[in-house]
Amino acid sequence: MDHPNFDELLNRYQRGETSVTENEQVEIWLAKMKPEDTQWNHLDNTGRELWITELRNDIQKSIRSKTVVPSPSVRIIQWRKLTAAAALIAIIFYVAINWTSINDKIEARNFSTLIVSEHQTKRILLPDGSTVWINASSELQYPKSFDGKTREVRLTGEAYFDIQHQQNKPFIVRTGNITTTVLGTAFNIKALKAANRIIVTVTRGKVGVADQNHLLAYVTPNQQLIYHISKADNEKLTVDAQKTISWRDDLYFDDTTFEEAAKRLEQRFNVRIAFANENIKGCRFSGTALGDKSLDEILTMICAINQAGYSKNSNGQFIITGNGCK
Repeated sequence: MDHPNFDELLNRYQRGETSVTENEQVEIWLAKMKPEDTQWNHLDNTGRELWITELRNDIQKSIRSKTVVPSPSVRIIQWRKLTAAAALIAIIFYVAINWTSINDKIEARNFSTLIVSEHQTKRILLPDGSTVWINASSELQYPKSFDGKTREVRLTGEAYFDIQHQQNKPFIVRTGNITTTVLGTAFNIKALKAANRIIVTVTRGKVGVADQNHLLAYVTPNQQLIYHISKADNEKLTVDAQKTISWRDDLYFDDTTFEEAAKRLEQRFNVRIAFANENIKGCRFSGTALGDKSLDEILTMICAINQAGYSKNSNGQFIITGNGCK
C-alpha cells in the first residue's frame, strides 16, 4: 500500500479512527494479504496459529541469513528490516484473526440486500439472468455482478431459485453453515431460525448440499433434504415439490386442514381468521386457488367444500362458521 505510515494507519483502523477513504484503502490491501483459500480455509485455530508462527520464523530466518558484519549503516538497514518484518507479522496476524469481519465489510460494498416484510413475496432477476422468488420475512444478499469463478448469494428465510445454466460457473446459496451448489436448476430453500432446520427441495435438475466439513447429499427432483441445525444431521425424503413451492403464486392445498389453510391465508393477505367452532379447524380438503384470486373468492371455495360459511366483523377479522366435518 502506498501510504507514508501504514503501521500507524493500521493501528488507527483497529481503533476505529480512520476515515471512509482510509477504511477502503486498508480493507482492499488486507484482502490481498488473505492466505490462499486452498490451505487457510481447511485449517482449525491451532493450524492457523502454527501457520502464522512458521511464517514469522521464515521472515526472521530470511533476515538473519542476510546479516553481515554490522557497520553503522548496516545496523540502520537491519533495524528497518526488523521493523518492517515485525509490522508484516502484525498485519498478517491481524488479517488471520479478523478476516471474517474484514471480508464482510468488503463484500457489503459490492452486495445488494433485499428484505421482504411480512405478508409479502417478491420476485427479482439476478445479474446472470436467474430468477428468485423471495417469501415473506426473508432476506437475500446478492452481488451487483457475478465477476468471480462462482455465483454466490446469501439467504435468510425462504426463496425459490430458477437458475440460468453456466457450465463453468456454479451457483451457490449460503444459508448459515450450509451451502447449496448448482450449475443450472430450480429449487426451494427454507432456512428459518425458529424452526432450527434448513430445507432444500428440488423441482428441476440436481443440487449438492454441504455443511462446513463435507458434502451431505445430492438432491434431485421431488427430493427434499432436511438439515437439523442443532443436531448437525440430515435426512432426505421423497416429496411433491410443487406443494413446497406453492407459496410463489397459486395456493396449493393437498389434504390440508382448514386451520392450516387459514394460517397461509393470514400470511398471504395480512388478515386475521378465527373459527367460531373448534371442530371446523380439523376439516381436510384438497384444491388449488389461482394466485390472482381474492381472499373472498378463496374463502368462498374452501367454505363450500367444508360446508361452512364466513363473515367479517367490525374489527376486520374473518370468522369461519359451521358444524364441522361430517
